[in-house]
Amino acid sequence: MFKKILIVNRGEIALRIIRACKELGIISAALYSDPDKFSMHVRQADESWHLPGVTARDTYLNIPLVLETAIKAGADAIHPGYGFLSENAAFITAVVNAGITFIGPSAKSVEMMGSKTAARQLMKSHNVPIVPGTTSPITNIADAKKSAEEIGYPILLKASAGGGGKGMRKVFNEEEFGEAFNSAQREALKAFGDDSVYIEKLIVQPKHIEVQIIADKQGNYAHLFERECSIQRRHQKIIEEAPSSFVDEATRQKLTLAAINAAKACDYYSTGTIEFLMDKDKHFYFLEMNTRLQVEHPVTELISGIDLVREQIAIAEGKPLSFKQSDIHLHGHAIEARVYAEDASNGFMPTIGTIPYHRVPSGPGIRTDAGVERGSEISVHYDPLLTKIITWAPDRGSAIRKMDYALSTYIISGLITNIPLLKWVLVQAKFISGLYTIDFIDEEFLSQDPAQTLETFGEKHSEVAGLFAVLFKMNKSSAPTPCTEAQSSSLNHWTEAQYE
Repeated sequence: MFKKILIVNRGEIALRIIRACKELGIISAALYSDPDKFSMHVRQADESWHLPGVTARDTYLNIPLVLETAIKAGADAIHPGYGFLSENAAFITAVVNAGITFIGPSAKSVEMMGSKTAARQLMKSHNVPIVPGTTSPITNIADAKKSAEEIGYPILLKASAGGGGKGMRKVFNEEEFGEAFNSAQREALKAFGDDSVYIEKLIVQPKHIEVQIIADKQGNYAHLFERECSIQRRHQKIIEEAPSSFVDEATRQKLTLAAINAAKACDYYSTGTIEFLMDKDKHFYFLEMNTRLQVEHPVTELISGIDLVREQIAIAEGKPLSFKQSDIHLHGHAIEARVYAEDASNGFMPTIGTIPYHRVPSGPGIRTDAGVERGSEISVHYDPLLTKIITWAPDRGSAIRKMDYALSTYIISGLITNIPLLKWVLVQAKFISGLYTIDFIDEEFLSQDPAQTLETFGEKHSEVAGLFAVLFKMNKSSAPTPCTEAQSSSLNHWTEAQYE
């Protein structure tokens, strides 16, 4: 068993890993930058180690500094959480070469799935359905236009080397292609240092469905069912569910088999997620593999009864899975809502400031994974995710109502948050029906006046939603400091790519 685990992360995911370490009797060692000196994860860890600096690049992404600190701390394992260095093959190799165990997959697996085009080629060779499109990177506009014509419009341009919506453009006809291609290349080069793109057929009315897989080093593979992740803003999830109410049992069998085959294709071990696009006829296509723990892993834990972080640690120690596929059964329904420090009525602009009051929801079937507390300072330097609220109930309708209650009783002052938007989503007919797509926020919310929509909703539902209207007005009147456009651009540059 590991004696000490260094957690190369911050916020709520660092706290989640610390909790697992305490339950297992393992010493938890936290890292912190200058702005994080008084953060919640620093105080709750058994040890804390300072990374001098302010930005993510100088601290949590600084591989030499992280390794030097790991050696000083005497850590025999490193858990990367998600984001930051969790999917960096060079970091994994450096960790292993330093004689430290990386809690996650091998560098080889990460490399194989890191390139979107290479991953598509690999999936195609292993009979995993992929969206019709190119399987090689394209840098020449003439070749790109020819491929687009062969695939047929509408098409989607995507950066070969990244994610999080960077370098992504929808193109509906040939007249739009030139400008969209050049724009996608510029953004891809700025975000990932690589201007190559690939082309996919644009799936109409798509849903984002992903499968949680897990495997050990002995070659045992299992899935923990699917998650519905179609409620997104700027290609980033804000509400997730497990299981998907859209997926029937026959489709689930095909979907999970494809996910296992995808994991086997890259000799994967540890936890991982295979993401698919699913059309209105329930045809599904491989999108990408996230070779790490997902932000939304709690909903899977609640419907399966499996502690994914503990399993990750055990797998890294060389132990086999603690269960067989036949042991796992769907149990109820779970929903996660991500609470961000951002203004949904103003282009999802991140906000910064100090939290003077913080009260999280509680009760049967309500789980709160918080990364902040009273007195926490939210800075421009890191992702604005504050807290994840997760609810569980025997059925989806009850889980939705429980989430509405949880969000209504969550009080966080000093910052504008997206709680009003989350509550608005929960009562929309299209969401309740389960027939929503990844275009839900664009079509149902941003197509209107966002500020007016939320204010009107708050007034209409003030009796039902309890503190909703008060919170909305309090958020607006508390005058937290909004990020400047330059700060917001810098922040979103790395957070969206890291926290899909």
